[in-house]
Amino acid sequence: MNLDKLIFWFNETGKEHNDILGKKCANLGESTRRGLPVPPGFAISINLYRKFLVESGAGKEMENYIESLGKLQNREIGVYREAGKTLQEIILTKEIPPTLKKGIVSHYNELCEKIGIPEIAVAVRSAGTESRPGMFNTYLNIKGVENILQKVKEVWASAYTPRAIAFRAKKDIPALKDELGVGIVKMVNAKSAGIGFTVDPVTADDSKVIVEANWGLGEGVVSGIESVDRFVIEKETHTITERSVGKKVKRVVMKENGAEWEETPNELQSTSCLNDDEIIAVVNLAKKLENLMGVAQDIEWAFDGDFSFPDNLFLLQNRPAKVVAKKTGSSTDQLADKLVGSLKGMDLSKTKDKIKNIEFRF
Repeated sequence: MNLDKLIFWFNETGKEHNDILGKKCANLGESTRRGLPVPPGFAISINLYRKFLVESGAGKEMENYIESLGKLQNREIGVYREAGKTLQEIILTKEIPPTLKKGIVSHYNELCEKIGIPEIAVAVRSAGTESRPGMFNTYLNIKGVENILQKVKEVWASAYTPRAIAFRAKKDIPALKDELGVGIVKMVNAKSAGIGFTVDPVTADDSKVIVEANWGLGEGVVSGIESVDRFVIEKETHTITERSVGKKVKRVVMKENGAEWEETPNELQSTSCLNDDEIIAVVNLAKKLENLMGVAQDIEWAFDGDFSFPDNLFLLQNRPAKVVAKKTGSSTDQLADKLVGSLKGMDLSKTKDKIKNIEFRF
């Protein structure tokens, strides 16, 4: 890897580049390098973000502002709100310098050429070096260079929400510590998507694989808002020992621009969004990752409606699985506890009806 570069194709990277690209991009690179079905894309390094801060002057402004606030621990929520607003505005009002912009644009144009689709839709994903579940933003179904450049800045700025600043203050982490890499990944036109664990995250039983899914994009599962289908599979025999088909009233789907919650068609609401062959395909992908990575895996995956099975299963993200304390409830309940803290205080009835250019945090 040429460390002087600022942007990298996934097949140029691996898990050893966590500190350069962030965990999410490093893991996608590792999976790509090992021949797993990762959608094509590239990683914008943390060093490019740092150059943006220096060359635009944003970094100095942010440092001066934070110094003016003094110690941030145990402050009133209003202080964190004002700090978040100010820091995000500094980033969002700065232009990405021409040389940095040129690199992002050229990689996006090359991605479009490789796939053969002009202005291909991508996900603009946050990638921090430390795990911060639910903390930073991801944007789905973004098309065109100007929109992508804007969303890259919005991902960077999501490190400075009031919640993120308050979290770092509580942990005695410097206010400007979380610096984000950004993944630009071809969107999967998911007919169904979800998560998979090679260990039960509630009971720590590693003889089973847990699969949870919904129609549409995977954010309909990881958000914890909507009911899902849940399957428990014996890891060795591939026997499906438990199946629970939820009433999936809402799903997240791609629109012309962005993604939205919409009503699931009546005939699909109580229908399993995966057949048995698809369930076992997810199990095999999760097991392969566990064997390659040497540790239990928590994966996000999707079946692309534009392709035929079995070539339509794609890996969107993987990380070491975390086992939470035993308590009643499904693994979706447990995952939701970790992932949707950022939704507190929002009117979820409105959120479920429609969200344009959804800001997903995971």
